[in-house]
Amino acid sequence: MLRLAFLALALTLPAAAFAQCGGSFADFKAGLKAEAVNMGIPAASADAFLSGVRQDPAVLRADQAQGVFQKPFIEFSRQLISSQRLNKGLQLAQQYDSTFDAIEATYGVDRTVLLAFWAFETDYGAFQGDFNTANALATLAHDCRRPDLFRPQVLAAMRLHSDGEFDPRTTTGAWAGEIGMVQMLPLDIIENGVDADGNGHIELKTSPVDALTSGGKMLQSLGWQPDQPWLQQVSVPTTMDWSQSGLDTVKPAADWQALGVTARSGALADLPASLILPQGHKGPAFLTYPNFSVYFEWNQSFTYVLTAAYFATRLGGADIYDAGNPDAGLDTAQMKQLQQTLRDRGYDVGKIDGILGAGTRSAVKAEQKRLGLPADAWPTPALLNQL
Repeated sequence: MLRLAFLALALTLPAAAFAQCGGSFADFKAGLKAEAVNMGIPAASADAFLSGVRQDPAVLRADQAQGVFQKPFIEFSRQLISSQRLNKGLQLAQQYDSTFDAIEATYGVDRTVLLAFWAFETDYGAFQGDFNTANALATLAHDCRRPDLFRPQVLAAMRLHSDGEFDPRTTTGAWAGEIGMVQMLPLDIIENGVDADGNGHIELKTSPVDALTSGGKMLQSLGWQPDQPWLQQVSVPTTMDWSQSGLDTVKPAADWQALGVTARSGALADLPASLILPQGHKGPAFLTYPNFSVYFEWNQSFTYVLTAAYFATRLGGADIYDAGNPDAGLDTAQMKQLQQTLRDRGYDVGKIDGILGAGTRSAVKAEQKRLGLPADAWPTPALLNQL
């Protein structure tokens, strides 16, 4: 049986314990063993896990080459969403109807949300990744950029191994250590893994029932609220104060309606909402509701999150979004130039990576307001030239 107490123990260890990284990989593994034994993992089990673990340079290359998230929403969503993927999702919704009924009754997570993750993470289980998971996690934990994220995941994998739920030699998955059809990290499996098919094991790679149910439990644990929407396509008047857009502005849906925001289909939900314009005021527009924030606990990329949330609405019968006619955006080199320019002006844009993240959007909006431009947080070549 999985020991849920391990999660609480791992999260209460001193931060300094998670900061051990770099240096000799042999010394790094020795430190992992000592920490694992301190958590109650048998020394023999820790040795068996670590004996074959090695660094994988391909993992670091993959980590540093996430260019797909540099694509704007329209291009990214059209790349990921096809009629074939949509139809496959609808077919699987029927095939696993009883499983989704149970998930919705127990955890309150709509089937379309899980289907969208299943589609985007592994193409409904077809491509789950072929990186050795133990090696991937150890490599990322040893690398000193995010040891606080990955060191606990290595220790969680060691716990799973000790409990007979993880083989460090044969378990494979994504380069970042996620496992199974909906791609869950070891700590998530310890906390939220469910043996839904009742065979005595949590099999996220081979059992859709286990994988989907575990994903549903995980989303509930992250704060998903049952029977609430997450995203809705809207139309926005051209007289809108665009500076009110963005996830940092939250208003009752009735207030947005009073400003002229209307649903493209149905009615606005009676919930707090934010207006997002992923490619500026001339492109598509959406209202996001509280459940939308849960997506960011799964993935930090705004473009990925919006696309996954939108695809879930499409699986539920929503219309294709109106792409509008957005102004041209920046290529990767221009985006990096913009980020450096904004940093030089004192803005915190995070890493200079060519990705339009929250920090860059906030800085762009501030500069647009200063220059008297529509403050919609969408950077254009014209803005870059003015700066």
